[in-house]
Amino acid sequence: MLYINPDNPQPRLIKQAADALRQGAVICYPTDTVYGIGCDIYNQKAVKRIYQLKRRPKGKPFSFMCSGLQNVSEYCFLSNVAYRLMKKSLPGAYTFVLPAMKIVPRIMMSKQKTVGIRVPDNTICQHLVEALGNPILNTSATMEDGEPFREAYEVEEEFGGRLDVIIDSGTVSPSFSSVVSLVGDEAEILREGKGDISLFF
Repeated sequence: MLYINPDNPQPRLIKQAADALRQGAVICYPTDTVYGIGCDIYNQKAVKRIYQLKRRPKGKPFSFMCSGLQNVSEYCFLSNVAYRLMKKSLPGAYTFVLPAMKIVPRIMMSKQKTVGIRVPDNTICQHLVEALGNPILNTSATMEDGEPFREAYEVEEEFGGRLDVIIDSGTVSPSFSSVVSLVGDEAEILREGKGDISLFF
């Protein structure tokens, strides 16, 4: 368990978590919506562990977390429309579905070669991705019934030894991200969540 300050993350602890990710760790970390579970997207063994942990079918890829719009553009094709809409809404509680670049591991892509991208409005997340140097897999830490956890210790009680590192930054007010597809010429709302969808009309 790492206790990291949500407003001023301690660089030493961020480095410790990033080093663990680099070595194949599966971690729990806070976002602007829920506590998330993730790993380095380039570590296939760790990605497969999360599939097992979440009991998720192999054909349903996870989204991943970038540090900012510039970082997103390294992994996804951004049309002018997508760039403009994302620029005014990020960082924030959105998952954007975008066409993937070849740099993205196949296990992270849908059959349509699209990916889900998040840039959470959360300082720990942004520092973590920057320290690791590439995106982190993103899925919510939830109970059996799909209810998200509010506290890191609840995640520890549920998942225990199946996680290598748990970052505790205090209580989160759980809610899910809004999911927006920017694959076509116009934004398509796939799920309304915490992120304000009026920005896309």
